[in-house]
Amino acid sequence: MNFTEDTVLITGASNGIGRGLALSYAAQGAKVITCDKDEEHGRQLVGEIREQGGNGYFYSCDVTDPQQIEKLFTTIEEEIGTFTILINNAGISSFKSMFELEIEEWEEIIHTNLRSVFLFSKLTSGIWKENNIQGRIVNMASTRAFMSEPDSEGYAASKGGIIALTHAMAASLSKDSIRVNSISPGWIQTENYEDLRDKDHLQHLSNRTGKPEDVAKACFYLTDIENDFVTGENLVIDGGMTRKMIYEH
Repeated sequence: MNFTEDTVLITGASNGIGRGLALSYAAQGAKVITCDKDEEHGRQLVGEIREQGGNGYFYSCDVTDPQQIEKLFTTIEEEIGTFTILINNAGISSFKSMFELEIEEWEEIIHTNLRSVFLFSKLTSGIWKENNIQGRIVNMASTRAFMSEPDSEGYAASKGGIIALTHAMAASLSKDSIRVNSISPGWIQTENYEDLRDKDHLQHLSNRTGKPEDVAKACFYLTDIENDFVTGENLVIDGGMTRKMIYEH
């Protein structure tokens, strides 16, 4: 797939899956705009993209702050112009008993993981409507929207909300030819992959643990301009984990 005519904005891109997505899109010829609170790693990422001959930009932004988001969009418009792909990837997790989880901690998870998706998508789609751009949005959900471990209420709620928000926005924006999809990654190992054990890999039907490149390939499919028959969908990328029936013997 060729993305040389596209500019992609990726939130939470300084580390993890977001970093992998930025590198992957840059390698496919896209102009890549990244934002994150982690300025050090964000600027290192852009430096790496440029060293490899790509076109990358970094902006500091706290996605829980609506004013910072609006400022980011103004800056992007002034310095770069518009973009054609939005990947809402920013997210945090907190595994803490619901009886100990403070309301401020709950709100931080919801505002980072879920509210930011709505705010970025709202501002982005408004620009696309004005400029008649057939934009594409991908929201990063999780298989934890479908299955849970104890003490994951905030994270699960935010990721389940992302999936519901995705198909709602797909319906609302369809008249403007804006497509909205989501991806639910499973176990994606973003560093020290070589340290994984055989049993880590073999618990997947794919017989291996996931890598950021696996999520990137799914993003490529969902954001290819020609794949305009796919919208409102959630694509699970988990090596078959959520399809695996497990009995304890």
